[in-house]
Amino acid sequence: MSDGYDVVILGGGSGGYACALRSAQLGLTVALIEKDKVGGTCLHRGCIPTKALLHAGEVADSARHSEDFGIKATFEGVDMPGVNKYKDDVVAKLYKGLQGLIKSAKIDYIEGAGTLVAPNTVEVAGRRITGKNVVLATGSYSKTIPGLDLDGEKVLASEHALNLQKVPTSAIVLGGGVIGVEFASAWKSLGADVTIVEALPRLVAAEDPDISKQVERTFRKRGIGFKVGKPFEKLEKTATGVKVTIAGGETLEAEILLVAVGRGPSTANIGYEAQGITMDRGFVLTDERLKTNVAGVYAVGDIVPGLQLAHRGFQQGIFVAEDIAGLNPPVIDESGIPRVTYSDPEVASMGLNEDKAKEQYGSDKIETYNYNLGGNGKSQILKTQGFIKLVRVTDGPVVGIHMVGARVGELIGEAQLIYNWEAYPAEVAQLVHGHPTQNEALGEAFLALAGKPLHAHA
Repeated sequence: MSDGYDVVILGGGSGGYACALRSAQLGLTVALIEKDKVGGTCLHRGCIPTKALLHAGEVADSARHSEDFGIKATFEGVDMPGVNKYKDDVVAKLYKGLQGLIKSAKIDYIEGAGTLVAPNTVEVAGRRITGKNVVLATGSYSKTIPGLDLDGEKVLASEHALNLQKVPTSAIVLGGGVIGVEFASAWKSLGADVTIVEALPRLVAAEDPDISKQVERTFRKRGIGFKVGKPFEKLEKTATGVKVTIAGGETLEAEILLVAVGRGPSTANIGYEAQGITMDRGFVLTDERLKTNVAGVYAVGDIVPGLQLAHRGFQQGIFVAEDIAGLNPPVIDESGIPRVTYSDPEVASMGLNEDKAKEQYGSDKIETYNYNLGGNGKSQILKTQGFIKLVRVTDGPVVGIHMVGARVGELIGEAQLIYNWEAYPAEVAQLVHGHPTQNEALGEAFLALAGKPLHAHA
């Protein structure tokens, strides 16, 4: 094993390992340094186990409501150790496969905590690994707020919440963003009494306001409580759990509190500032080609300001590998990155919401259309409610696609192509969509926006 490489990557999460694999494909020598497990937060403590938990909850709901479909079934309860085994088996299988990919690519995988000790050098347990190029990919951690200490028992971060050995009888979720609504949705399906506390005026506040309204409407029907526009004020631990005080003096009590107030960049005490890398509130600043201000040093993933999404990290890792190899890849369009929230209902979106589109193009230059899933056969079969909202520039392309309802995350692929290819409604309207599919709802929305609605009102 050499100590000199074409590429040295610090961090083996989504961005880091994608960069390593693509660099190796391009014939570069690669060292991948990871202090925990390759795959990072997404595989082991984030995306994958969370979605497994949500799917287990979906199965529980299917059993509860089977008579709605003419099926007689008995729901006896949730075996949380069994749910955890299912979740952990999914993670283990993917982890084993990823380890095999790293090994077969002849990437030098170095276990240990790395520190940047020179612009081209990372030190791990006294060993110095140098690279013609260094890629910083150290990921993120679960944030909390001042005075709210995570203990892993009564006050949890998402990684603690994934390892509970029983379903909580009740839970308060602090934060109504993606992580908060996903856990609230999963726990409600598994049998917990859940209340979300959100300081902003609506749930999933980064999404289009119409999407937030539908999520809130569905959560009310499901019995998920939420308090919006109510900042957290105080926490008290009680004999039975926690007592939370929110703005206005209102108190809430539950068995546990999940703190889901976002994620911060993992960049402290690993040498970035000492090597002169420009930082902002812990984030590593880069140009559009993901180069830092220090020659030969790149950064990818959650430590770079922007959407903290695994698939953004993947693409950035691939981009950097190709840039290092001299392929001159096109710059990644941040607004062209798909966003999905896997709650019930699911939320999926591309591009600009209505408000942002009006800011960018002017209020009189924007048209919108909402296609209700009530007119979509497959959505009726699934007994889901929701809509697809399109945002377009008048006489121009579609600049935003926003969807809410069961399984709409699976529609994001076509939405991504429509947005990134700057398609006009008439161009999409001429495409044939399979019947009966939920994907057909996208086609119907575009038919209507093109002025020729079929199963919809103009």
